[in-house]
Amino acid sequence: MRFFDRKNELALLRTIREESFKGSCMTILKGRRRVGKTSLLQEAYGDRDYLYLFVARKNEADLCEDFCQEIARYFKLAIPGKMSSFEEVFKFLLDMAEREPCTIVIDEFQEFLRVNPSIFSVMQRDWDRKKRSAKVNLIVSGSINRMMEQIFAADQPLYGRATHEINLDPFTTATVKEILSEHAPDYTVDDLLALWTFTGGVAKYVELLMDAGAFTLDAMVKRMVSEGSTIINEGKVLLVDEFGKDYGTYFSILSLIAAGNNTRSEIENAIGSDVGGYLTKLEGEYRLVSKDLPVCERKSNRNVHYTLKDNFLRFWFRFVWKYQSLIELRAYGRLQDVILRDYRTFSGKSLEDYYQHKFAESGKFTKIGNWWDRKGQNEIDIVAIDDLTKTISFCEVKRNGERIDLGALSEKVEAFHRATGDYTDYHADYLALPMSEM
Repeated sequence: MRFFDRKNELALLRTIREESFKGSCMTILKGRRRVGKTSLLQEAYGDRDYLYLFVARKNEADLCEDFCQEIARYFKLAIPGKMSSFEEVFKFLLDMAEREPCTIVIDEFQEFLRVNPSIFSVMQRDWDRKKRSAKVNLIVSGSINRMMEQIFAADQPLYGRATHEINLDPFTTATVKEILSEHAPDYTVDDLLALWTFTGGVAKYVELLMDAGAFTLDAMVKRMVSEGSTIINEGKVLLVDEFGKDYGTYFSILSLIAAGNNTRSEIENAIGSDVGGYLTKLEGEYRLVSKDLPVCERKSNRNVHYTLKDNFLRFWFRFVWKYQSLIELRAYGRLQDVILRDYRTFSGKSLEDYYQHKFAESGKFTKIGNWWDRKGQNEIDIVAIDDLTKTISFCEVKRNGERIDLGALSEKVEAFHRATGDYTDYHADYLALPMSEM
């Protein structure tokens, strides 16, 4: 699959490189795994125009040996002596950058926390000493947001050293649509919704399906759930190390949320124990779950809905993790049948998510969410507000446009105004959003 979008990020990375010729720059590049950070760097700088160092989970000496091999290859020189500490490696790189400008990428930077946390103090000391004389474009890339924030927090050595920060998000709805259109010009809206439902715009998953020629719902399901598919173990690869020994409990909670159990009481009733601490970490530390309140509602602990923020993980926990027994039996065809059986209901949430993202990407609104009353009734799929023009849009989302009842939506809006007392002076639009208008 060719490279798509990322125009702003590409322009910024190229500008930063030019800036680094005058004085060193340090850039934080963050984004979940598989989102396309490495592809972005390759597109910005070329495959061989930067030194790439990957922080594997090894002891420091072995890791530095790997680094030295890459350094020797990049600079086309023999490394003098043996460098067994990152302190030596980093000092050597800054010395080289005093002689010639260079771009250095340190990938999975947060893993230094496991290798040797004192590395950050070393970097801070040498960076402060050499940043003016060296001409280095240093990019530290990380896939675990909470750990990257920890490294650059106000009480940490590297605080204030970064000159730029890039948060790489999944593809927009427009880009996902463009990609599918290029690979399958005769695609249907069912195909588009399936691609969004299964990938959420995460570059690697989109690429996997497009390169396999999986352009339809059936083809996507067969590609993802089959003998040898990397998708089967993807959730474990992404999350087991993060959760540690408690991963089973976390996985159970995420599986329940993916299946539609979105209140704390529903989750606790299913698990049989208190999950407050786990939910707090899933929201705050791991940022996998959003704690949603009805739009316009002030802080409340009683009317909260929990949602899995990542579409791919929603799919993985709803079907792959839940039906591990079928995978162990290699009953892939049976699991495909289960997914196709439940897909129509499951994808309803993805359709709402697609439209919410589309609204957000338009840049026309100051607040977007949904609304429900204290009894969990009168739910409005999307409420989009623009405080600048004093307009508010109430939206009903359904696969089949013929089933959208704007009269019923109007009654829900009346319940909204009675409950909140808000936005009564705003111009209101009532919008039908069927799948056909994706």
